[in-house]
Amino acid sequence: MPIDLTTALAAPPAVRTISWTRRDVLLYHLSLGAGRDAAVDPELAYTYERDLQVLPTFAVVAGRTISAGDEASASAMRVPGIDVDLRRILHGGQGLTVHRPLPAAGTAELSTRVADVWDKGKAAVIVLEHSVADADGPLWTARMQVWARGEGGFGGEPGPDTTWDRPGRAPDHVIESPTSPGQALLYRLNGDLNPLHIEPAFAASAGFDRPILHGLASYGIVAKSLVDGPLGGDATRLRDISVRFAGTLVPGETIRTSVWSDDDRLVFSASCPEREGQPVLTHGTVGVSR
Repeated sequence: MPIDLTTALAAPPAVRTISWTRRDVLLYHLSLGAGRDAAVDPELAYTYERDLQVLPTFAVVAGRTISAGDEASASAMRVPGIDVDLRRILHGGQGLTVHRPLPAAGTAELSTRVADVWDKGKAAVIVLEHSVADADGPLWTARMQVWARGEGGFGGEPGPDTTWDRPGRAPDHVIESPTSPGQALLYRLNGDLNPLHIEPAFAASAGFDRPILHGLASYGIVAKSLVDGPLGGDATRLRDISVRFAGTLVPGETIRTSVWSDDDRLVFSASCPEREGQPVLTHGTVGVSR
């Protein structure tokens, strides 16, 4: 049986050591478009190692390298009780909670476990939880939702209701983030070597006209736009951020983020104006520190 729910949830966490440097952080920021308009604003807080602030979403690539990226992606699904075809999985959602500001360089212990498996009938949703701590204590917790097509029907719970509606008023902020035609070529150097993002023939075989931008690149671009806009440029104010991936984006297109302020949270969605507002990210929430 592809999914053994009891075995998957009872399996001990997989633990490994990760490390990163300021160079990794700088590359991540550049891959999101930091410093794009360097003649006007080089965005030194993101692009210069002196007084470097770290976007919290760096956590989703910390410890990955271009040589180990594919292996890390595959091994994430090599857990007891889970036997699925890697060609039939989709990254459905991403959540991240930061417990304190991320250091610009460090070494930490990464613990990965299956937190939930939901039975959607024709598909299964596997929730992988990544907990990271260093010598000073917890750093971040990330939850990745993996949609496994054709793996449902194993008798599990369907999971929580995922209904989401935009707030019934005009957004408080609308932020446009252009991407560059070569953005995926740079972002993949963070360790995601999926050929879907670089090989035209591979993208065509998957049903796309062109290689598409990484979903986690869109996630990071939007997080940066929220820090730079509603959060006043202070990355330490972003406590947590979660989204559902709703559509694809071709490098060179624009991400338009609509943001609603709600007490100590931001609610947001992102779309592509070049595609008549096709959704890119939905169910977006951000916890804000005052």
